[in-house]
Amino acid sequence: MDTQAHWEQIYGTKPPDQVSWFCPHLHTSLALIRRAAGDQSASVIDVGAGASTLVDDLIEAGYANLTVLDISQAAIEVAKNRLGEASKSIRWLRADVTGANLPAHSYDVWHDRAVFHFLTQPAERLAYVRNVAWAVKPGGHVIVSTFGPEGPEKCSGFDVMRYDAKSLHREFGSSFRLIESSKELHHTPFGTTQQFLYCHCTLTQ
Repeated sequence: MDTQAHWEQIYGTKPPDQVSWFCPHLHTSLALIRRAAGDQSASVIDVGAGASTLVDDLIEAGYANLTVLDISQAAIEVAKNRLGEASKSIRWLRADVTGANLPAHSYDVWHDRAVFHFLTQPAERLAYVRNVAWAVKPGGHVIVSTFGPEGPEKCSGFDVMRYDAKSLHREFGSSFRLIESSKELHHTPFGTTQQFLYCHCTLTQ
């Protein structure tokens, strides 16, 4: 399955609030970012953002150095149209995160809700982690959310990985120091629940 074509089709045909991962506001993500980067000048990248409203809430919270990355241009256009004039202050990147050409040591906070669990091949996960280590500043923060141990085994037609804090941290390795982790039940627009795991690490070198 062509991954980019799949997500272009999803975001080009479905309303953003009619996909299973939709959440009106990502309160947990926002709280973790605010704890990680109290300084509103911090450089924050939201990876695999889709049409998420997290960028809206970060703007409202006063963050001004924001980058949004997604594999789907259709998803980016949904977010841009929703933000209107405010979208001009955001750096938008259409890319696959495993192969994205990101600037070195540029981000204080890396945020990913629901991308990493789609990487079922070890080579994909290794490429992702290498890009994190390349793009995040030493001492910077990495916030990754995946399906938890009791989460779904598939999403949007794709097989996914499920993690607890120990197994997710193992994927990133000793260069990342685990600060905190938590689990959360996400209520989908269709009346079901999905268990998510959140892990917050710092890049130590």
